[in-house]
Formats: sequence, structure tokens, C-alpha cells
Amino acid sequence: MAGERVGVPSVSIITEQFVSAAELMATVLGAGGYPFVTMPHPISSATAEALAEHATIAAQQCVDLLTVE
Repeated sequence: MAGERVGVPSVSIITEQFVSAAELMATVLGAGGYPFVTMPHPISSATAEALAEHATIAAQQCVDLLTVE
């Protein structure tokens, strides 16, 4: 969110476990509705292949969120 405050379009990537916390934090910081992309939780035990697949999907979702007109 720091990037957005200085005019840099931004999106956060979090795991599903932290959706509620991310929504609350965004609201508390005055950025309710801040966009974020979710990945399955946990990522620490994911195989390299699974993590790469999730990251590819998340990257595309970030592009989609950042290029909405």
C-alpha cells in the first residue's frame, strides 16, 4: 500500500489464511477495498512445481488488477 500512497499502482499477494487480516489492515489504514491476490496456504511446504504454478496464476491476476481501466 505504500506504493499507492506515492502514486505507484500496487497490488498485494497473500495466502488465503490471511484474507481477513489483510482486509482489516487495509480498512484500518484507510484503504478499504485495496486489491490483493490470494495463493493457497501454506506456501512453505509447496513443491517448487506447485509454487511456480501458483505464482504464474498470481502474477497474471496482478497484471489483470493493475491494467483495469
